[in-house]
Amino acid sequence: MVPRTRRAIVGRLSEFERLVEVGIGNRTEVAAALADAGKRVTATDVRPREVPENVRFERDDVVDPDLALYRDADAVYALNLPPELHRPARDLARRTDAAFLFTTLGGDPPAIPVARETIPGETMFVARE
Repeated sequence: MVPRTRRAIVGRLSEFERLVEVGIGNRTEVAAALADAGKRVTATDVRPREVPENVRFERDDVVDPDLALYRDADAVYALNLPPELHRPARDLARRTDAAFLFTTLGGDPPAIPVARETIPGETMFVARE
């Protein structure tokens, strides 16, 4: 991820104290930067992943989530989230009273109602109620 874009995403997400990144994969830069800024970050993925020391990792599937992992989150976020996961991730965030913010893969449009926020190098989507 381009550093300018990463900084913009981290800046946008920094308003939240407790965050959960859904589907972290091998892209740990945003979670690491948020944790370095003093935020409490948990990362989830369907496969075991290595994450920085200051990021907690939990194996979980957003389609069939363990709600306890998300209960304390102020925000659930995802980067490059495929359309088929937009609704399950939004529903999870709603069930745990957290905001849901995400970016999509390339030209994929959001599959749920959103507000669009333009940040350098990216569009951040914020789920609407």
